[in-house]
Amino acid sequence: MSVVEPGSAGPSLFTRVSAVLMRPNETWDLIDAETTQIPDLYKTYVAPLAAIPAVCGAVGLLGLGGIQIFGVHLRPSFTRVITEMVVNYVLTLVGVYVLALVIDELAPRFGAARGRTQAFKLAAYSGTAWWVAGIFRLLPGVGGIFMLLGGLYTLYLMYLGLPKLMKVEGDRTMPYLVVSLVVTALLTLLIGALSSCFTNIGGPLSIDT
Repeated sequence: MSVVEPGSAGPSLFTRVSAVLMRPNETWDLIDAETTQIPDLYKTYVAPLAAIPAVCGAVGLLGLGGIQIFGVHLRPSFTRVITEMVVNYVLTLVGVYVLALVIDELAPRFGAARGRTQAFKLAAYSGTAWWVAGIFRLLPGVGGIFMLLGGLYTLYLMYLGLPKLMKVEGDRTMPYLVVSLVVTALLTLLIGALSSCFTNIGGPLSIDT
């Protein structure tokens, strides 16, 4: 199988996404050998995929009329939803790079090989399942279940990719992953906190009974 670099063309991106999700083990081997640079990965892979949950979440809230909870219809303002979409998207792009920095910095502590680009590839491609699952944000409420499944598969992808990209030995993979999960959780909390500073723009939810 030949190495397929992610490119701007649809088929190339689709091919890589499908390979990561359906054949992760062999695809990690291909990714390990690739020489794609961080700016190219951002432009051709991370940026388009990270937009999926942001855009679909906004469409789900606006296009489908908001959220229905116990018979109460919550309708967020347009400005609030769009602001939240933009802020979360930007913070996701930042979060991928910060996660890569942390993975790279932690490498010596787990006997792994440092490599900024390798760490970024791990952070970027591991997020594939989560971003693709973002399609289900078109269905507010129910979509959260599929997002959870996407998140779990993302963790599995990272577990498979750590020994291949960062050259960590098998018995150290799980501790390396656990620390990465802690960092990811902290990043998620940070993203949520920063997002809340901006998403109050546009006023509160309106309630239809």
